[in-house]
Amino acid sequence: MARLKLKKLEEYLQGVDGFEQPKILLEQYPTPPHIAACMIHHMQSQHKDIEGKLVGDLGCGCGMLSIGATFMGAQLTVGFELDGDAVDTFRGNVQDMELPNVDCVRSDVLQLAGSKWEKTFDTVVMNPPFGTKHNAGMDMRFLEIALKLATGAVYSLHKTSTRAYIEKKALEWGARASVVAELRYNIDASYKFHKQKSKDIEVDFWRFEISKN
Repeated sequence: MARLKLKKLEEYLQGVDGFEQPKILLEQYPTPPHIAACMIHHMQSQHKDIEGKLVGDLGCGCGMLSIGATFMGAQLTVGFELDGDAVDTFRGNVQDMELPNVDCVRSDVLQLAGSKWEKTFDTVVMNPPFGTKHNAGMDMRFLEIALKLATGAVYSLHKTSTRAYIEKKALEWGARASVVAELRYNIDASYKFHKQKSKDIEVDFWRFEISKN
């Protein structure tokens, strides 16, 4: 599984069921299969951060990144998700695809600091809430937690407009940060207040390397 081509990985991820009734308060937007496949494939092909590794997925939703990591050869993948409906869909996806060594824990990501999960994972992946509406700064809170759970690297998506701030905070938190790619993240109209069928958002794909000090 670890030697999957990018095209084949994306093909598998297109079979992942998404949110049936997305919740705006949780900023539930699915990670598009193409973006998820590119992210996971890069993590393995360029940095060897997936195959044989313990992988955590924060705010995992219906499991797009977790399932991608599993297809790419992760030894064990654990997703963390607050929403029970999303957890059910995640587990249904895993069952339908008959995937081993992947599970979802219903948990508030913000409560994971100081838990048994600290420094457990070789790699942490996430597509965090971007912090719009009432959740200002939520993506940075997720990132701070992720850096505490990982021993090797953290991969995350953040709005390009916050790049300078993220570089500054990563330095404060003892991580070496680099922008892997600049993406145009297409969000389909999912909620009643959306006036456009879809909207492109400029997003950075980041890699944070954990300091070994």
